Amino acid sequence: MRIPGRPLLFVILTVASCGAAACSRGEAEAQRPAQATGRGGGQNPPVPVAIAQTVDKPMPLDVEAIGTVIAASTVAVHAQITGELTSVNFKEGDDVTEGQVLFTLDKRPYEAALLQAEAQLQKDQAQAVNARAQATRYRDLLQRGIATHEQVDQMTTQAAALDATVESDRAAIQSAKVQLDYCTITAPISGRTGLLQVHKGNLVRANDTQAIITINRIQPVYVSFSIPEAMLPDFKRYLAAGSVKVNAKAPTENAASTGRIDFVDNAVDATTGMIKIKGTFPNEDHRLWPGQFVNVNVTLTVDPHAIVVPTPAVQSGQQGTYVYIVTPKQTAELRPVVVARTRGNESIIESGLAAGETVVTDGQLRLVPGSRVSVKPAAAPRATS
Repeated sequence: MRIPGRPLLFVILTVASCGAAACSRGEAEAQRPAQATGRGGGQNPPVPVAIAQTVDKPMPLDVEAIGTVIAASTVAVHAQITGELTSVNFKEGDDVTEGQVLFTLDKRPYEAALLQAEAQLQKDQAQAVNARAQATRYRDLLQRGIATHEQVDQMTTQAAALDATVESDRAAIQSAKVQLDYCTITAPISGRTGLLQVHKGNLVRANDTQAIITINRIQPVYVSFSIPEAMLPDFKRYLAAGSVKVNAKAPTENAASTGRIDFVDNAVDATTGMIKIKGTFPNEDHRLWPGQFVNVNVTLTVDPHAIVVPTPAVQSGQQGTYVYIVTPKQTAELRPVVVARTRGNESIIESGLAAGETVVTDGQLRLVPGSRVSVKPAAAPRATS
């Protein structure tokens, strides 16, 4: 029934009643148990991750570089006289000792020159004896008033000149002997011979630009490498303490050779910011070869208690480096850390972690702090003590 004069009031009451009914239905539905409908009505599933344990173990503080092997001594053997090469007394690649005869040249011309010098000496010695006797006689005649002072001086000068000629002949004989000795070429150092450049029967020339053979001393050898100037203070400090060890090995080898550091360059290269270091290796097994590139590892010291985690566990963000920790409740916790250094596939943590904690090594992209986690069946390699 319509009430005359009140149509507006009826409409307002009707709308209010419908709104109250709708609110009652909404509250009833909100109080019902949530069902997993695929629209966020249920909890998120655990995130599968790989984990590893932090380990407290000794870790070396080392420097890695690429080095070059250098022979301790290198001698290019040249002929000091001109002549025919009559014999080669070794094979290419042989190890030779200092003083060993390597080559001989044709000696006949130099033997003849020596005989000629000796004959000239005998001739001049005879003339000198006669000149001295003449000078003695003229001095006697001068005392008798028969000879003049000029004649005595002339005879004395002639005797002195012939004495000087005799000394010159003796020097010529020594020079001829040296030239004859040069016909035999010996090894100036002990070492390994290289490629033979001149063979038997060829003519070699004195001080030719091309060496007959090159000898490298490979026991010991040097290894030269460079380190950044930022590492120089620590390097010098540990070097003064005597704790520095240096190892070198070829990229294709597993065994390394051990040596000692005995040279630090006196200036940093302004172009590269590197400073040159040189180590000496005994090389008794001839493992290192001159000119070879090797991987150099210099151990400055060993940290006996270092907290180590696999490097994949360390992540970088806007606030710095961090790791995800797996709590006993199987949830993820974000932990800021400070990385001291990285060695291989392991990172040494300066602060932020303790030994025995569980870190996430794979699956971090899907994690947020508080996420539930589950361990993958195939875990990543763990850091071992």
